[in-house]
Amino acid sequence: MASLSSNLLFIAFILYLIATLFFGGSIKAKKTTDENKGTNRWGKMAVLLTIGGFVSQLGYFITRWIAAGHAPVSNMFEFTTFFGMALVGAFIVIYFIYRTTLLGLFTMPVAILVIAYASMFPRDITPLIPALQSYWLQIHVTTAAIGEAILAISFAAGLIYLVKAIDQTKSSKRTFWLEVVMFALVTVLGFVAVSTTFSALSYHEKFTWIDKHDNEATVEYTMPALTGPHEGKLETETGLKPIIEVPAFINAKKLNTVIWSLFGGIILYCIIRLILRKRIAAALQPFVKNIKLDFVDEISYRSVLIGFPVFTLGALIFAMIWAQVAWSRFWGWDPKEVWALITWLFYAAFMHLRLSKGWHGEKSAWLAVIGFVIIMFNLVAVNLVIAGLHSYAGS
Repeated sequence: MASLSSNLLFIAFILYLIATLFFGGSIKAKKTTDENKGTNRWGKMAVLLTIGGFVSQLGYFITRWIAAGHAPVSNMFEFTTFFGMALVGAFIVIYFIYRTTLLGLFTMPVAILVIAYASMFPRDITPLIPALQSYWLQIHVTTAAIGEAILAISFAAGLIYLVKAIDQTKSSKRTFWLEVVMFALVTVLGFVAVSTTFSALSYHEKFTWIDKHDNEATVEYTMPALTGPHEGKLETETGLKPIIEVPAFINAKKLNTVIWSLFGGIILYCIIRLILRKRIAAALQPFVKNIKLDFVDEISYRSVLIGFPVFTLGALIFAMIWAQVAWSRFWGWDPKEVWALITWLFYAAFMHLRLSKGWHGEKSAWLAVIGFVIIMFNLVAVNLVIAGLHSYAGS
């Protein structure tokens, strides 16, 4: 069953890749209907492939649930793949409301990056630790992920707006920050490339160290150690001695992974820029020339309007109920809890500024992009680097 689950996930990944190409073709092809509807043959095929991929990934989720005996959202691999599936599902729903394939061209690459990112984590099916043995696992985690996925659609629409609206013929603060967003997306691909490279080389290092509870612990690296545990002892003869030792509240191994990912992202971004000979955002502009700005602005806003209450339920209300059950307190200022609150406050401010202050158009688009950056920081940096009660999710 576990093997079938993995095969279904791989099939979904391939279908999403092919669908992305068809979405690009649907934009380039001459429209046979209204230019914002994108219902030509390429677009229809892209949507069918996306639905096929989603069904395959849903099959992965169900078969892994059967194999594991619990909802497969208990570690980084499982949660991130579910997040990617929820993102695709949210896009499918939005597509049938607005009938625009351009949104797919920007959404599917994000979903592909999310699933590729997930694939770099251990995929073994393991028993749940006591803290996760609760029906609140599937209620809290899945609802939070679905809320984040719907909010990610707002990011995709906001990104389309910015690519269309910002003048790329001259350098400015707007072009700089938009390119920073593009670089961040490339960095995820850099993580995949670096992880795959060192995995192919079978790189391995082992350290022993004394953790914050004064117990001897071991940690194994699959990338050369740029950051290591405090006063850690290298046990591998051919290993690299860490350049920096970090305190116990920071996960040295995963911080090391983040640093290597940044290096990989920088190299990959430079290669892309050399090939394109222009900013990535400038290269994307021909794809959005026929889109109406008010149209994508509406999609972005409505995605937040739907995603915000779902996220509120999953990431805050259900989370606090489970915290009371598991730890006998509703709130404890754990890093994951703090960043969930920061995310919620940001989107609450988004709604306030949109409704009360009239922040429509480009301002709203920037807020949608920043909101997704906060979500990804919570997913990547908080899960991987900062130690806390939710640190089990980083494995």
